[in-house]
Amino acid sequence: MLLRDRLLERMSEMGAPLDYVRLASEVLGIRNAPAALAKRLVEQALVLEDRRDAWLRIGERICERAPASPGVYVLRDAGGRALYVGKANHIRRRLRTHFAARRWRQLGAAFTRAVDADWVEVGSEIEALLREAEWIRALAPPANVQVSEPSIDTRAVPAALLRDTLVVLPSASADSVELLGVRMNGAVLLLRARRDGSGLAAHVTALREFFADGPANAPREEARSLDGFAPLVFSWLSRRGAGATRLDPHDAGSARELQRRLKLLLGDDRLFAERIVVIRSGFRPTLTRP
Repeated sequence: MLLRDRLLERMSEMGAPLDYVRLASEVLGIRNAPAALAKRLVEQALVLEDRRDAWLRIGERICERAPASPGVYVLRDAGGRALYVGKANHIRRRLRTHFAARRWRQLGAAFTRAVDADWVEVGSEIEALLREAEWIRALAPPANVQVSEPSIDTRAVPAALLRDTLVVLPSASADSVELLGVRMNGAVLLLRARRDGSGLAAHVTALREFFADGPANAPREEARSLDGFAPLVFSWLSRRGAGATRLDPHDAGSARELQRRLKLLLGDDRLFAERIVVIRSGFRPTLTRP
């Protein structure tokens, strides 16, 4: 039985006038409280339980529409302000843990103000890491621990990995991939390309300009510059992303050659089943994933 229900039941049994000292002792477990304090504690408990019930209903509504897929999400208050940013392999399941009844009494103030959420689905772990870092930087949500910008000096990354790199990643869209460019100067570019090769020429132009330190001209909704997040990518490539397919963007001597290599990759059935290393004469698989 909920605390609120127990209080109301005991109050009904007791009748008027209410003995708040007994209510505090018998229901709240607070013994020998002065009458005025006991009354205030009982009234506060009733209000808190009302808020809890409303909060649980809000959580249920949010979780019902959340996807059962990997992604990054943000909890918002009634004014639309971001309260918390998180990532999950299963967004709906993670949100249900946030709104679990057992967590109510341990919640920070920011979480209790959550009335809505939005999210974006992702196709890979590194995309989730980057989007989460991007949203925390942009929104500064109070329930997140604010940390300094990632630094390569604090990460044990092999020197051989510290080079400009183009990584091909799964996408949340089944007919697409995510092209992740990372530069030694800290810049990161993420854009989505269709596996059938349509629009690939524009993406190649954006990538070559990015790796030449120029502006990325891909459509805004498809390409985002994430300056300063390169240490996250290099750290991921040295560990959980060791099997990711990647290219040296400077090895292709022209836009036409880079487009050719990418087109071959996007049409390869082994993509995302094996790590594919690009060499001048073609491709070869080097690491079979479990």
